[in-house]
Amino acid sequence: MATPRTTPSRPDGLTLEVVELIGAVVARYHEEYEEAAAEHALTGAQAKLLSLLSLEPLPMRRLAQRLKCEPSNVTGIVDRLEARGLVERRPDPADRRVKLAAATDEGRRVARGLQESLRFARAPLAGLSDPERVALRDALRRMLEPESGR
Repeated sequence: MATPRTTPSRPDGLTLEVVELIGAVVARYHEEYEEAAAEHALTGAQAKLLSLLSLEPLPMRRLAQRLKCEPSNVTGIVDRLEARGLVERRPDPADRRVKLAAATDEGRRVARGLQESLRFARAPLAGLSDPERVALRDALRRMLEPESGR
């Protein structure tokens, strides 16, 4: 197993190349995510919110934190999804003062369709062996750990 390197004051060529490749992957992901959302007559923000709610009901404040936006923006997105029958508001059983946004059955169906229509990286990832995909997954997880790189 490789040992982690200390963060140099100036990035080396390999690090710069990896950063550029990560940027290209992120840009392609966002582009294809927007296309997949549009296929379901959703904006990217609506699709992200619906995907989150398909996993579990969440309070508006937590949705805003996850989407990194203002709670008032989340309210508008939930309003539009609710008008389409994809999301509903319900009281939080733990605190009746708090409203949860939750995906409806139709919302979960649309969220599944959205995930299935995302073509991003399917072919390239399928071309990697299982050990290569595991190594990639593990490296990405390490990069996202709170103490790495911060």
